[in-house]
Amino acid sequence: MSRISKTQVPRVSQRVRSMLRSPRIRVPRVSALTAVLNDASLSLGRWRAGRYLSVLATVGLALLTVPDHAQLSPSPEAPPAPRFVVVLDAAHGGDDTGSHLDSGQLEKSVNLTLSVRLRSLLAARGIQAITTREADTSVSLDQRATIANHASAALCLSLHASETGSGIHLFASSLPPALPTRFMAWKTAQAAWVTRSLGLAGAVNSALAHAGFSVTLGRIPLPGVESMTCPALAVEVGPQRDSDHKITTEPDNPEYQASVATALAAAVVEWRSDPTRTEARQP
Repeated sequence: MSRISKTQVPRVSQRVRSMLRSPRIRVPRVSALTAVLNDASLSLGRWRAGRYLSVLATVGLALLTVPDHAQLSPSPEAPPAPRFVVVLDAAHGGDDTGSHLDSGQLEKSVNLTLSVRLRSLLAARGIQAITTREADTSVSLDQRATIANHASAALCLSLHASETGSGIHLFASSLPPALPTRFMAWKTAQAAWVTRSLGLAGAVNSALAHAGFSVTLGRIPLPGVESMTCPALAVEVGPQRDSDHKITTEPDNPEYQASVATALAAAVVEWRSDPTRTEARQP
C-alpha cells in the first residue's frame, strides 16, 4: 500500500474544512466526523500514530471553528424593493361640476378622462396608480387627502382643466416650508413636503417642455392638497392658442389629452428613477 506524503495532509484537512463549512451539509457533526475519519483511515494506511493523531487534531479544530448556524442558516435574501405608488386625483365630480369648457364639456368629466388615460400609461410602465375616483362621484377634499396619505403615495397629481390661459399650469402649495413634527396639523401637513413638491414641479415642467408644451408654474393655496403628506401638485390643462391668442385646441381634445398624459407619465418615470427623491417617504 502506498504511503501519503507530508504535502498531502493539508489537502485532506482543507477538504474537511470545505465539507464542514458547506451550507449544503445538513448531517450531524458526529456523522461528518465519522465519515472523515473513515476516509482518512483508508488513505493513511499504516502511517505511524503521530501522523494519524495530527489528522484528528486538524479535524477537531475545523469542527470547533465552524459555527452552529453555518450549516443550517439559509442565505440572506435581498430586501424588497421600495413601494412606489402614484395617486391621481381627478378634481371635482358629482354635484361639483367644476368649470364649463367652451366645447360644452364639464371640467369634472375632462379631469376623469385624463386620470384614466394617465393611469393606463403608468400601469404599462409598471407603476401602480391609485385614483381618488373612478366615476362621476362626489369626493370631499379631506377624503382625497386621506386616500393619498393612506396609500403612502410617492407623489400625487391633482388633475384640472380650464379655459383660462394657455398650455399647462403647474401649481404647488403656497404654504411656507416647515420641518416635520410627530403630529402635524391636518390643514397644513403639506408644509413639510413643499420643498419636495417644488422639486416634483421641476421634473414635471421639464417633461412637459420637452414634449413641446407651454408651461406656467405658480404657488397658490391648494385646499385638500395641503393635507397630503407626499410631494403633490395641481396640474391644470388649459387650451392651446395660436399667436393671436385664439383657441386652437380645447382641453378635452383626445389627442391633446393623450400627449399631456404621455408627458406626465414620463415625468413620473423620471421622478422614480432618482433615488434622492424616492429613498424615503418622510422628509
